[in-house]
Amino acid sequence: MKVLITGGAGFIGSHVVERYLSAGWDVAVVDDLSTGRGDNVPEGATFYELDIRDLEFAEVVAAERPDVLSHHAAQMDVRISTAEPAFDADVNIIGSIKVIEAALGAGVRKFIFASSGGAVYGEPEKLPVDEDAPARPVSQYGCSKLAVERYLYLYGVQRGLDYVALRYPNVYGPRQDPRGEAGVTAIFALKMLEGEPCTIYGDGTESRDYVYIDDVVDAHALAAESGYNGVLCIGSSEEITVPEIFAELSALTGNKVEPRREPLRPGEIHRICISGEKAKAELGWEPKVLFADGLARLVEHVQENRGRYA
Repeated sequence: MKVLITGGAGFIGSHVVERYLSAGWDVAVVDDLSTGRGDNVPEGATFYELDIRDLEFAEVVAAERPDVLSHHAAQMDVRISTAEPAFDADVNIIGSIKVIEAALGAGVRKFIFASSGGAVYGEPEKLPVDEDAPARPVSQYGCSKLAVERYLYLYGVQRGLDYVALRYPNVYGPRQDPRGEAGVTAIFALKMLEGEPCTIYGDGTESRDYVYIDDVVDAHALAAESGYNGVLCIGSSEEITVPEIFAELSALTGNKVEPRREPLRPGEIHRICISGEKAKAELGWEPKVLFADGLARLVEHVQENRGRYA
């Protein structure tokens, strides 16, 4: 079996690459390295340094003829999406359409899309949200992710595309770049280890749900082999606030520096957590790594790789 992974040099994508390689699959990676790192790509994968919007991308997909195409390549910074909405749409919507078209042209059996459970809903009416909750994004990034989900549905109806759109929660773990587009866990871990102050945005009641990278990769692997077609939320149903994360990481790192406080940034939502009940029913998936254990693994990784993020 063969899989092609866009964004496979990034945090989540590179872990997905590892999982397929360990299962004996033939793996090809496409990444333009704008945010990904070449040293994230595991040995054994065929690597193409390429933008998904380039004409050559379709040629690569046609030559590789993968059974599964996993689409992780994206502009994933909410702040950039609000400041440069045309750029966000060009990468995330136009780029994704090109990926879908290339997949269909190459006869891909299954298309897996990395969507966002934290961005497509906006401010939810109740928590946890599930696949049937209203999708009302309040950022351009959330709009672009939701748009691609709609295109996948359209291509399913028109051309029989078999797909799964996985609405990811806040994913955390090793290889999350604390100097790049990373989430708060990696950013805080590095700052604490370096004795720098962390910044908490909002009034401290903001919350998200967090799922460890290995659990997210499990969901991806199960989706690739499943007969399910549609959207699935990959969540823990557990709200965790930023001050709680700050306290947990302070205990792990010995941090004594008090955090700074700043207003919530444009496009950021107040509270969100997503359900994993349908993923459990359809895929047999549920998160296994406790948040405290995952944070300890993340801190260990950041401690060992501080020079990498200089």
